[in-house]
This record gives sequence, structure tokens and C-alpha cells, in this order.
Amino acid sequence: MSETLTPPATPTTTPPPAPASTPGRNWLKIVATAVFLVVLLLLPVIVGNGGVAYLKLAQYILIGAVGGIGLTLLVGQAGQLSLAHPFFLLVGAVGYAVLAGDPEESDDLVGLGLPPLVAVIGAIVLCGLVGLAFAPVAGRLRGIYLGVASLSLVFLGLWLGQSLDMFSGGTSSGRNAPVFALFGFEFANSTPAPTIAGVAIQKQQRLWYLFLAFALMSYFLARGAVNSRIGRSWRAVRDNEAAATSMGVHVTRVKAGAFVISSAFAGLAGVMTALWLDLVKPDENEFTGTYSLTVAIAFLAVVIIGGLGSVPGAVVGATLVFGLQQFFLLGSQQFGWFADAQFGGFSAVVVSAFVYGSAIVLVILFEPGGMAAIGRRLLGRRRSPDVPSTDDGGRTTPREDRS
Repeated sequence: MSETLTPPATPTTTPPPAPASTPGRNWLKIVATAVFLVVLLLLPVIVGNGGVAYLKLAQYILIGAVGGIGLTLLVGQAGQLSLAHPFFLLVGAVGYAVLAGDPEESDDLVGLGLPPLVAVIGAIVLCGLVGLAFAPVAGRLRGIYLGVASLSLVFLGLWLGQSLDMFSGGTSSGRNAPVFALFGFEFANSTPAPTIAGVAIQKQQRLWYLFLAFALMSYFLARGAVNSRIGRSWRAVRDNEAAATSMGVHVTRVKAGAFVISSAFAGLAGVMTALWLDLVKPDENEFTGTYSLTVAIAFLAVVIIGGLGSVPGAVVGATLVFGLQQFFLLGSQQFGWFADAQFGGFSAVVVSAFVYGSAIVLVILFEPGGMAAIGRRLLGRRRSPDVPSTDDGGRTTPREDRS
């Protein structure tokens, strides 16, 4: 009798999962970010000695980016509406001029003669304290009610700027913005001037690097706040105050804190505005000027176009809103654009307002998440092309933003 031996059954094993491929988007993002930073660092060399006007345009965008980042934290992350940004810009500019001003410059102007870096920090802290003084209102109001209440600060700033000449210099002449200096290195023209690739690094080139440092610092501080416990408490209060309270979040304190932080960002943008203009001068009316209602609307446009609550979106929105205005002004000065514009006709300011006004309407109608949502959709398609799109075509809402 023969015995047939059957081989033992081979246990079925599940093949190990293939190692996940490294998503190429991360490397693409890293490389793109590195290239972008290199371009920003080399911008004075790229535009050359004759491109100071383009450098001023880029500086103005950075001012809008710093102020826009502060406002998007308040509006998009904390769900608070504020139109008081021009007021805090004025407080920051005047605060810097007073703290760093030369006491012997004029008998009519107050100047404490502090080091410029200390004056910048002092102006930011001053704006935060003024925002803290408004905390009893900011902590108890929300939405359109807080927006209207904050609007009163713009009128208060207009009155204070025109009345307190000893600080602001008055509406007729204003006062000079003190030259910024760091460890003895002045951000002003000098002879001889250091050069990079044959390009002299004079006042505007130095201010570009200073503004770039301010903008990068603001960007990373804001991103850190959004991704931390502070950001989570902001979003909890924004989405549902009752639920946030049940989780132990002090709603009034969180809302007031968001207003203080946003005010500090606006104060830094005010210091940058004073250095950019080389002048601190309050407006003559509330509708036009550096610290007017028009600027409040422009910052609101930055936040909406960029995407509520998105820090990178605020930078993109500032590029569109603040960049367009300076682009058209540059075109009118150097190329004669709008030379035939009559009073009430199409000027550079009017055309730029129409452009970003149209952009706001298009964003609200077709992509409420703004440029940040468009960017996320493009990256999402690149990441997983087989994933079916959502019913609404991948449209996102501002409340989904965590960037």
C-alpha cells in the first residue's frame, strides 16, 4: 500500500503593503518655496539700480501682507469683524515717530529718542495696549455689531491725528519718520554703499530687506498661532460660542485676545508705512488718505480675496489689492497712463478699486474660500487625481480653512 504524502499547505500570506511612495507634492512645494525666497532675496539685484519704483511697489505689498495677516486672524480665525485697521496703522506710525524721534528736532514735536528697534517694539506694544483698551467692546460684540463699533476708531484716529499736532505733526506738514537703524547700520543712503552683483544697496534696497524680515516674521508667527492651542480656541469660538464655553474656553477673553493680536500686526504695518512714506501725516478727511476708510475696505478685500482665515491667502490678497494700486500709479507716473483722466474719471486709484472690487464679487459668487481654496483644490487634484470630486465641485467654505 502506497502512502501518498501531501505537502503541507503553504500558509497564505498577505503580501506586505508596498511602501507608500513619497508624495511628490512635498518636494515640489519645498523647491517652489525655496525658489520663491531666493527671488525675494535677489529682487533688488533683479530690478537693478534703476528699478527703485518696482522695489517700492513690492514694499507696499509687504505692508499690505503684514496688515492683512493680522486681520485674517481676527476675521477668519476668530470670526470677528473689524474695520479699525487704519486707526491702528496710524497709532503704530505715530508711536514709532514719537518713540524714535529726536527730542531736539523741533520744539513743537514730542520725541523720546529711543533706539529705532526699541521704538518699533514699543509701537507694536502700544497698538496692542490700545487694542486691549477696546477689549471690553471686542469681547462682547461680534459680526456686524463689532464692525460698526470698530469703525468709530477710524473717526477717533482722524480727530486725534488732527488735534494732537505735538505727536502727529498735523495735517499740513506731518513729521518726518525717524531713520531705522540696527546696531549702528542705518537704513538710509550712504557713501560709499555696499553692493551686491554691482547693485548699490541704498535706502530702498535696505528697506526691502527690513520689510521682508518683518513680513516673514509676521507670517511664521501667524502660522504658529493658527496651528497652536490659540488657533484652536479662536476657531472654537468662531464656530459655536456655546460649545466653546462648554469645553472650557473663555469666550470673552479669547475674542479680546484676538483683537489685541490683530491690532499689534496692524501697528507693525503702520511702522512700515511710516518708513515707506518717510513721513507721518494724518489724513485730512476720513474717506481718502493713508489711514482712511478706503484703507479699511482695502484690508477687508485682502482677507476676502485671499480666503478668510488663510495666512498664505492674505499674502496673495495683498499682492492683488495693494500691488494693483501701486502698479497703476506706477504706470500713470512712468508711462502716462490715465493722463487724459478728468476729475471723477478713470484714475489709477479708481481703476484699481474697480479691479479688486470685481475680484471680491467673483470670489463671493464662485469661490467663497478665496485664493487659498483655489490653491488647495489645485494641490488636491495633483495629489490624488483618481479621487472623485465632491458634489459641489470641491468648493470649500471659509470655515474649513486651517492654513
